[in-house]
Amino acid sequence: MTPCHDPHWIHPAARAEAVALARGQQSRRDFLTRVTALGVGAGAAYALAGLPRPAMAQTDPTGPGPTTLRIQMEVRPLRDPRTFDWSEIANFTRGWLEYLVEYSHDGSLRGMLLDSWQANDDATSYLLRVRPGVVWTTGEPFGSADVARNFDYWCDRSVEGNSMASRLQALIDPETDRLRAGAVEVLDDLTLRLHLSQPDVALMAGLSDYPAAVVHMRHDPASMLTDPVGTGPYLPESLDPARRAVLVRNRAHRWWGDAAEGWGGATLDRIEFLDYGTDPAAWLAAAEAGEIDMLYENVGDFIDLADQMGWTRSEVQTGATVVLRGNQDALVDGRAIYADLRVRRALQLAIDNAVCLELGDAGRGQVAENHHVAPIHPDYAPVGGTEYDPARARALIEEADLAGVEHEIVTLDDGLTRRTGDAAAAMLRDAGIKVRRRVLPGSAFWQDWRSYPLSITEWNHRPLGVQILALAYRSGEAWNETGYANPEFDALLARALTIADAEERRSLMAEIEQMLQDDAVIVQPFWRSLYRHSRPGVTGADMHPSFEIHLYRLGITA
Repeated sequence: MTPCHDPHWIHPAARAEAVALARGQQSRRDFLTRVTALGVGAGAAYALAGLPRPAMAQTDPTGPGPTTLRIQMEVRPLRDPRTFDWSEIANFTRGWLEYLVEYSHDGSLRGMLLDSWQANDDATSYLLRVRPGVVWTTGEPFGSADVARNFDYWCDRSVEGNSMASRLQALIDPETDRLRAGAVEVLDDLTLRLHLSQPDVALMAGLSDYPAAVVHMRHDPASMLTDPVGTGPYLPESLDPARRAVLVRNRAHRWWGDAAEGWGGATLDRIEFLDYGTDPAAWLAAAEAGEIDMLYENVGDFIDLADQMGWTRSEVQTGATVVLRGNQDALVDGRAIYADLRVRRALQLAIDNAVCLELGDAGRGQVAENHHVAPIHPDYAPVGGTEYDPARARALIEEADLAGVEHEIVTLDDGLTRRTGDAAAAMLRDAGIKVRRRVLPGSAFWQDWRSYPLSITEWNHRPLGVQILALAYRSGEAWNETGYANPEFDALLARALTIADAEERRSLMAEIEQMLQDDAVIVQPFWRSLYRHSRPGVTGADMHPSFEIHLYRLGITA
């Protein structure tokens, strides 16, 4: 028998978080992310904070009749979902592959294929309750056994590029690099319990990230398009990378969201993703020509141009960013030059982050501090920025006997990273450091993004700063593109993942952020405000902090 879940249940740490919110020590978004990750429902969280809960926008399931929505977005090849490394891939597969939990615009986590969850006091055990009434497109009921099987699938470290394993480290046996025996306990058809080897307050937030798509037992990456099995309301009709991808409503499938309270039901008959390349001018030209209804995102000066067209703007402040990093394992002329702290520090000293923000993103954002934890993150600690001193940068390069080496900054051929790369290169030259630029089309850049000696990578927002740090900077992780391997950093991060108390967490995070600055691991110049435009009459197209497009929310009223 499934244990009853009290919607008013409050985790012990949540009351301390509410006190921190009341004292102005964290924002409303911080509070909602922290307490819902521990299993406090969004309604109870708003009540605990004394905040009115915002009304949920609903789509109209009756709609205006047969509808097709056209979205500008880069169309990328499919791969095994646990190895997804771009949001655009997941935005297409969300049509049929769903998630246990969903990260909402307000910062809260809400159950999707899970109805609810509860963490114990020290976040070493999580009780998960599966949403009743969910069925696979095969007609089979979705239940606890499916969830347990997905944890086994996610925890396989032997799969190259599997970033889910880094999110679920506390469930993995370090001897086998697989799911630890007894880590997942199925209690009944709709209930299971996770037994962690160490506390992890970020576990549920990790399950909301785009590589955490839930797959069927017969899932095969090679046949995802020809044999698409999932729980969602759409099916793939076609996918032509760099050109077009199409989803159609699966009318033969009873989607659970059509009847679930607060979800509204999927309303579109057809969703087309159209790839116009990486030049924002081409996106706006398509909008003006009436070829699309919605942008995946909008950037720079094109934001004002879309406003002038009369399209609806959606804006959100985020922890999305770009990172200039040297790969400490990569060789340049036979030397691992970015393993030299003097070289990495010279890059930081020579680059003014405020100039990168102005030239790279038209000033639409916030200057960052070179440690990849954002003020919007609940675990952010203010430590201040790093020094800007071009003369000292040149001296360090000469001290390292590398004055004759020409650095090559590799970027994608787009608006944001290309402009930021150009700005960084100009400042390095002004400091007397030799540098050239290499700009690649998406198809080339994406294949090797982790291995370039020196490049700029775009990173999405995640609900918690510790999530980003574990994905990007912990030793040996699939997405660690810097080659950074510092056992002291790893140990501090492991401690940070166990802490629920806001004050204790902030003190430790200050130490971690300072370590990343002192080790000059990255030049991380700014935090992005994200923008999306859609034509009048399109609903549910609000910009998501993590670029997610929740397809079931989309609709057309005119």
